[in-house]
Amino acid sequence: MTYNAEDLLVPDTSPQDIHRVRLADYFETRYKKTIDDAGLCWEGVIRNLSLGKDGKLNLAGLLLFGKNPQQFRPAFMVKAVYIDGTDIASQHYRDSEDIEGCLLDQYERSLAFITRNLHRLQAGQGINSLGKLEIPEITLQEVLVNALIHRDYFISAPIRILMFIDRVEIISPGHLPNHLTIEQIRFGLSNMRNPIIASHATRQMPYRGLGSGIPRALENYAAIQLIDDRSGNQFKVIIQRPILEKP
Repeated sequence: MTYNAEDLLVPDTSPQDIHRVRLADYFETRYKKTIDDAGLCWEGVIRNLSLGKDGKLNLAGLLLFGKNPQQFRPAFMVKAVYIDGTDIASQHYRDSEDIEGCLLDQYERSLAFITRNLHRLQAGQGINSLGKLEIPEITLQEVLVNALIHRDYFISAPIRILMFIDRVEIISPGHLPNHLTIEQIRFGLSNMRNPIIASHATRQMPYRGLGSGIPRALENYAAIQLIDDRSGNQFKVIIQRPILEKP
């Protein structure tokens, strides 16, 4: 039987490591009843939602609903940095953040990191308006969600967000699974690497599944380069910024 990384039980975890309020709210929102009304104990909820078994959380359960996932898996986080230039070798940083927490927290804080460092354009709006982001937020949402859900969790490494004055790079551990190609994902084909995480993420983040994320990102902003780096075992999304600042 083939196991995905998300199926693997995490040693030393227990149901006590679940964020119970978060899981209870999720359960009630999804199933329109409380855990008590369903007649389940916490162990039963964890088992029935494929979040763990035998008194332990699996990786999916830890990352989706854990109190402190990085206590057990410190590498599964996002490292974000804004480099004041166009080259990663620059030592001048405008902003940086190590983003931890469950996947929903990582998504929200990663999106906030990028958006607070982008320009806003008036684009025909009133002078007192906040303005539109230079890269559409829906494009950033789709790329971030795809990185968190589809990365390879067999690789003990963080997702990296590298912002430059001319581009934003989002680098995920793991190349495209099996024989999936860049052209195929551009047309909506997908190969589910983490189905448990994906099934719950549809109700936590703006994730729709069915391979629609990359086509939607490209539809809203065409200046995106996709790189499937098989030798480096990583997948890179490069989003060009429309405004080039002076370093």
